[in-house]
Amino acid sequence: MSEVKPEEISHSAMEQLQGFEYCIDSNPPWGEAIILGFQHYILALGTAVMIPAVLVPMMGGSDGDRVRVVQTLLFVTGINTLLQSLFGTRLPTVIGGSYAFVIPVMAIVQDSSLAAIPDDHEQRFLQSMRAIQGALIVSSSIQIILGYSQLWGIFSRFFSPLGMAPVVALLGFGLFERGFPVVGRCVEVGLPMLILFVVLSQYLKNVQIREIPILERFSLFICIALVWAYAQILTSGGAYNHSTEVTQINCRTDRANLISSAPWIKIPYPLQWGAPTFSAGQSFGMVSAVLVSLIESTASYSAAARLASATPPPAHILSRGIGWQGIGILLCGLFGTGTGSTVSVENVGLLGSTRIGSRRVIQICAGFMIFFSMLGKFGALFASIPFTIFAAVYCVLFGLVAAVGLSFLQFTNMNSMRNLFIVGVSIFLGLSVPEYFFRYSMAAQRGPAHTKAGWFNDYINTIFSSPPTVGLMVAVFLDNTLEVKDAGRDRGMPWWVPFRSFKGDSRNEEFYSLPFNLNRFFPPS
Repeated sequence: MSEVKPEEISHSAMEQLQGFEYCIDSNPPWGEAIILGFQHYILALGTAVMIPAVLVPMMGGSDGDRVRVVQTLLFVTGINTLLQSLFGTRLPTVIGGSYAFVIPVMAIVQDSSLAAIPDDHEQRFLQSMRAIQGALIVSSSIQIILGYSQLWGIFSRFFSPLGMAPVVALLGFGLFERGFPVVGRCVEVGLPMLILFVVLSQYLKNVQIREIPILERFSLFICIALVWAYAQILTSGGAYNHSTEVTQINCRTDRANLISSAPWIKIPYPLQWGAPTFSAGQSFGMVSAVLVSLIESTASYSAAARLASATPPPAHILSRGIGWQGIGILLCGLFGTGTGSTVSVENVGLLGSTRIGSRRVIQICAGFMIFFSMLGKFGALFASIPFTIFAAVYCVLFGLVAAVGLSFLQFTNMNSMRNLFIVGVSIFLGLSVPEYFFRYSMAAQRGPAHTKAGWFNDYINTIFSSPPTVGLMVAVFLDNTLEVKDAGRDRGMPWWVPFRSFKGDSRNEEFYSLPFNLNRFFPPS
């Protein structure tokens, strides 16, 4: 057997991923772009429906209330996505509902003053929603201040490729509970969806129609349509008539009660639930979710930039995006979405699956969100897709985002024991600590932190339930305190430093400049 020379097997580090026909500032033809945008809209429905499905019944809301919250969340998601893609980071990211806010929202809902209200809809639901709105409005100021003051950009000076690799990886790995464990609740629907999506998007990705790789680009839309129809056949055929309640909820296509409860036309508007109420303790507790959202979004922006074939967002751009995201949380509070916002990880993963990182596609997706949120019946039709189908797709897309995080390690020296220690410990603790908090909460019906100070409990339980947040605290701390003097090159800093400033790389202006020549009035600092 002939000897293989080292230079024949080495792969040089690449700043931008290859194989993307359309990157951040290039656009597919309008027909393709519209279908791709609708595909992103369909994917975003999973989170937009699931969060209200969990929270609204706890608030005493009816099916009609749940539909209105879903509509409102989609409407605000569309607005926030447009604002972020036009004036924020300008990356192709969907700004959707965040699970990070579930713990402090549940704490508000379970507050004794609200839980004791007997009339569910007229009083308890509305009073709970107004309290959540007030907490979101107050806590949104944290991201607005950290963003527009450039403080978050200054803090990002402590980031390196080595430190961010575990954080971005945990963005995907940390969501494993929403993958196959949910697929397993209705395996006869979820498993075919998972297999079909992998086959069409990967094994048959070279199948072309009129020189368009249709199965690679539109595999999500095709798979959801086929498996949704298959699930409808099972439901109509009576396959689940005698199944358990859990099976029927996860398998049937007619259990959401969204279509019958949705109005034909309803336009969400600010303060539609009434005037927000404000409480210092509830607002302090919500701040923890805002900080988690900030960290998770920072990791998502790094992944999205790589999957859009853009340079890493400079500190100024990152701060600008966080500032606009704070405004997004403020809008969530004003409209009453029941939760805050963050970057949708699954939509970031879809950029890689389709290999289309175009900004225009995401802006079209935002248009679909706003349009269908006002046409209640049509939006509810798509929102009735069983969540098991989305979970099957998550198994692929979350894994893809995690792999993008690991790709940052190519700029570091992974033959260094220092680096191996930092990466290994931060990933392990990033998975292990939140799992401890989750199991404790399931067993004791409360988090490990249960002092008399409710806001402190929300802080601890929310922050340490987020894998990327735990990973960032461990990785950035170790990376900046462990043998720092001699580890600059091993950490990947020679590659990272030029991208810290807007003018550090000539491509930044192409990717991140504001539209309508607004850079004249808001120059990068």
